[in-house]
Amino acid sequence: MPEARAGEAATPAQSSSGGKGAAGGPDAGDTAAGRPRRRQARGEARIAQLLEAAAEVFCSSGYNGASTNAIAREAGVSPGTLYQFFPNKEAIAVELGEQLMHRWQETYGAAFVVSHIELPLDRMLDTVLDPLIAFNCENPAFAVLTHGSEIPGVITREHDALHASMLTRTEQLLGAYLPDLPADQVTRTATMSFVLFKAGLDLIMSHEGSEREAYIRELKSVMRRYLEPLVCDTPDGVTPGRINTP
Repeated sequence: MPEARAGEAATPAQSSSGGKGAAGGPDAGDTAAGRPRRRQARGEARIAQLLEAAAEVFCSSGYNGASTNAIAREAGVSPGTLYQFFPNKEAIAVELGEQLMHRWQETYGAAFVVSHIELPLDRMLDTVLDPLIAFNCENPAFAVLTHGSEIPGVITREHDALHASMLTRTEQLLGAYLPDLPADQVTRTATMSFVLFKAGLDLIMSHEGSEREAYIRELKSVMRRYLEPLVCDTPDGVTPGRINTP
């Protein structure tokens, strides 16, 4: 949206050639260079403000229940100000969804690294799962914008691509951690682990406080108990130091 990102419209005083910033005047450099930069910065700040408000409204009302008026009200601006930057609710959702998915990609990219295979199983689960869980808890709008048939198609397609990429990374990590497992079993194990994580994450996200923490521990326990026999049953592929028994 190049028009919106240009920032707020210049005032007549700023655009007039006879004003204080006219060529050769004492403020010429400020008008020609400084003020446009300040307007652009204000525009970016306003977009961030609107996206933060949209995240709150999408979480409280769902995508269908949200409206541009509600988002403007949450942001503390007029609907007219919102429309300077976004033509409709879908455009807001797409921009917010793209930002969140980019951050999610960075989060799981840092979590699924091969160096983690040197850790004991319980510590590896902590290292991989903690940032993924934290991201979702800190960005509940991510779940809202990646589930449901009413979500704009571009978000759904990008989420599906990320889903496939994350499953591939899971399979690669488990394949390196359990190198003696046949490839087809690694694929099934990765798929099952991924499904377990998603189901556990739904429970985690539906609770708060101490109950949320309890479900985080339950998810890790379930995944450890699922994966630990595979580690123990692998004859030569995994060093005993990777297994921590409670």
